[in-house]
Amino acid sequence: MARSALLNVMTQAAMKAGRSLTRDFGEVQNLQVSMKGPADFVSNADRRAEEIVFQELSRSRPDWGFLMEERGVVEGKDPQHRWIVDPLDGTTNFLHGIPMFAVSIALERDGQIVAGVVFNPAMDELYTAEKGGGAYLNDRRLRVAARQRLPEALFGTGIPFLGRGDHAGFLYELRQIISETAGIRRIGAASLDIAYVAAGRLDGFWERALEPWDLSAGAILVREAGGFVTGMDGKKFDHVAGDIVCGNEFMHKALIDQLQKAEAKRQAAKTS
Repeated sequence: MARSALLNVMTQAAMKAGRSLTRDFGEVQNLQVSMKGPADFVSNADRRAEEIVFQELSRSRPDWGFLMEERGVVEGKDPQHRWIVDPLDGTTNFLHGIPMFAVSIALERDGQIVAGVVFNPAMDELYTAEKGGGAYLNDRRLRVAARQRLPEALFGTGIPFLGRGDHAGFLYELRQIISETAGIRRIGAASLDIAYVAAGRLDGFWERALEPWDLSAGAILVREAGGFVTGMDGKKFDHVAGDIVCGNEFMHKALIDQLQKAEAKRQAAKTS
C-alpha cells in the first residue's frame, strides 16, 4: 500500500520505538522497574520508547504538540495539531514476558482523530489508518467482521485491576455478556483489542475510563474498517472522555443493549 507522508512519519516513529522495545523485551528480566501506582508499572523500556517517538515526531513536525502517557501535555506552537502517544501499551504484559504490547500513535487535528498507528513489534503487526483512506494491517486492507448473531460473537474488554475501575459494575457487565455470546477475551492492551476489532478478529470491544492514548489510534482504525465507535451510551465518541464501545453496525448496537441490561440489573439489585 502507498502511505501518505503523514502516515510514513507516524509509522517510522512507531517502528523505531518498537525495535527498542523488542531489544528490551529480550532482556525483560533485567529491566529496572519502578512502581507508578497499584499494579501499574513503568519501565526504562517505556521511557526509552517514548523518547524515540517524541524525537522522531518532533523532528518531522516541530510545531505540533503532544499528549503522552509519561510526559503528559507538551504544548506546541500549532494549536490545531497534537500527537497522542502511548509508547508501550500493555506494560504489564511486557514485564511478564507476554508478547502482546504495542506502540500507539494518533494525530488529533482540531479536536478530532484523523490518523492512527498501532504497532506490535513482537508479532511484526503494523496497523495504520488515515481519515478517508481506509485501515490496513501491514499491506492488507481491513474490514470489521460481518457476524450478526450474538451466540457467534467474540468480544474484547479490559478488566479492572487493583486500585482501578468499578469492579462491581464490571461483574454485572461480564455476567450479562458471557451469557449471550461465544466468549470474551482480555488481551491486556486496549490499542490492540480495538485494532483486533478493525481486523475482524474480535466482533466488538468495550471498556470504561481509558486514557486518550489507549484508544485514539484504535478508534480511527475501526471507523476506517467500516465499524461504529461510540461512548457507552451509543452517542458521539469522545476520545478524551475515555469510554468506548465498537464493532460492526449490528454488534455495536447489540453490545450497547447488553450493557444497558447489565446496568438495569445492577440498579434493580441496589433497590431490592
